[in-house]
Amino acid sequence: MQASETRLAPEAPASPRLTAMPGGVSPRRALPRGPRTPRLFQSLRYSLWPYASLDISTRRYGDCYTAYPLGGPPMVVFTDPEAIKEIFTSDGAELRAGEAAGPILGPILGWHSILLLDGERHHRERRLMAPPFHGERMHVYGRIMREIADRVVDGWPLGQPFPIHHEMQAITLDIILRAVFGVDEGARFARIRERIVRFLAQADGPAAAFLAIRPFQIELRGLTPWGRFVRDREAIRAELVAEIARRRSEGTEGRTDILSMLVEARDEQGEPMTDAELIDEMFTLLMAGHETTATSLAWVFHHVLDRPDVLAKLRAELGRVVGDGPVEAQHVPQLEYLDAVLKESQRLTPVATNVIRRLTGPMRIAGRDLPAGITVSACIYATHRRPDLWPEPERFDPERFVGARPAPYTFFPFGGGIRRCIGAAFATYEMKIVLAQVLSRVELGSAPGYRMRPVLRTITIAPSGGMPVVAERRR
Repeated sequence: MQASETRLAPEAPASPRLTAMPGGVSPRRALPRGPRTPRLFQSLRYSLWPYASLDISTRRYGDCYTAYPLGGPPMVVFTDPEAIKEIFTSDGAELRAGEAAGPILGPILGWHSILLLDGERHHRERRLMAPPFHGERMHVYGRIMREIADRVVDGWPLGQPFPIHHEMQAITLDIILRAVFGVDEGARFARIRERIVRFLAQADGPAAAFLAIRPFQIELRGLTPWGRFVRDREAIRAELVAEIARRRSEGTEGRTDILSMLVEARDEQGEPMTDAELIDEMFTLLMAGHETTATSLAWVFHHVLDRPDVLAKLRAELGRVVGDGPVEAQHVPQLEYLDAVLKESQRLTPVATNVIRRLTGPMRIAGRDLPAGITVSACIYATHRRPDLWPEPERFDPERFVGARPAPYTFFPFGGGIRRCIGAAFATYEMKIVLAQVLSRVELGSAPGYRMRPVLRTITIAPSGGMPVVAERRR
């Protein structure tokens, strides 16, 4: 056993009790007002109507209110940029992101995931994981992204409705397999892909909205939705164990995939990541990097397909910058309108609605004294729709972002502060490459009769029914 493997595996953190406030005030009475319906109802309402439930609470209670999710502590929700700035810039010892996300993501991603770590363990993991997601590596990954997008588009039926979300999942999954896992074509690729597809398919099922709710995580020997989820996750874990062993035994010379780079990474003490850490980080990149990116792409198509003016500007920019050839690395920074379209889609329909932190001690945020043990939320969805920040907030208007740099406390689809998504640059680059290739290759339109509603999947909010579209070859 390597020395690094002797580190104790983290466990699910115990939920701290709410502490008494100064003057003997009950901690619950010190919380801002909010919905008083039962916890089960509040969680079910969010699971079934995620965006609408936030709209209702924000209209009723304003820019600060308390929600009571099932199986967790009270959550104080903020939409004011000054409060969000305090949350993102506060000492990580006072506001714990890992502890807050643990009850939701721990059973899904594994307790070694960077999303669940706090303090020095989080800093160490972030330092080890950051290099593959920046710099010249993007150019290597860009070629892979373009090739995969072209291959998937070549298989699309013409003149018949098909779910664009599923096709974006196919693209982003193959990108994960090649660029992140380092698995190329062949029997091994097909076997691993089949197991991952079966695992991810549960996010499309009727129970998807409840998989991340702790009371519904009952195995019953694989007979329940959660039991099947765990069984399929273990099958992928076995494949990852084999891939890591192969990298350690054969070496990684000449390889450019992220898994190989993480196998070779060393911390300040010269210690590598353990197998358990590598496996949980691969699950994190799979679930966060695959599902969130595919869903973000599906939302872009939802917004632009019924806007011929936006499509015309996108294609004019692609013609001016890229021309008749494929999109290359040097083109991506010049696609300013495409970038604005992507940002406006993320503003209106973020795939995650809240950034949450757990208070380790009493704290004052936005002039409010809050007790230890609660969670606080910087609400992405509601902040992105504040009319004082975004005139006509319900309108899809990419021009808001053309030539403008949004403030980090009014626009934060990837979170903020030291916990901002480590793969944000990779995901943004990938979405631009895929969108450029699709828009250059085919004409798309919404499927006749389709009516979209936002649905909560396991960890993302997506357009319903896979967002069906109809494709025609570009003339």
